[in-house]
Amino acid sequence: MVLGNFATGVTVVTFTLDGEDHALTVNSFTSLSLDPPLVLWNCDVGASSHDLLEEADNYAINILTADQEELSNRFAGQHHEMDDPFEGIDLFRSETGAPIFEDTLAYLDCSIEAEHEGGDHTIFVGRVEDAAVQNSDDQPLIFYQGSYEELAE
Repeated sequence: MVLGNFATGVTVVTFTLDGEDHALTVNSFTSLSLDPPLVLWNCDVGASSHDLLEEADNYAINILTADQEELSNRFAGQHHEMDDPFEGIDLFRSETGAPIFEDTLAYLDCSIEAEHEGGDHTIFVGRVEDAAVQNSDDQPLIFYQGSYEELAE
């Protein structure tokens, strides 16, 4: 597939709905605007989290480090077999109340600005309410041609 040849970073989108935390792995994340600060990402309409996201008011983007493959895999589907998919993950909450992982490369805490149909996906546009780099010395988790890769030194 052609688009598998485009390397991406890996994120986990987290959100809270009716007091329950949810998360899914996303690599379609990108910056949209600096003024106002907007970001976007896409969710498959068939994903188990899709309908919940359409009811949510906010989300956080957790940008993963190279040593966080387990988190990527967990929220790419393995969490469905877990009693508590957030078990063992240190969290905090910022402006919107969405859960944020403590040890990621960086995070963006966003209110949902807009949703757009995009074929078999929904495009979620978020207004950045808070953002920070947490581990600037770490390398990002990279996905390329169906597997995790590392940046060259």
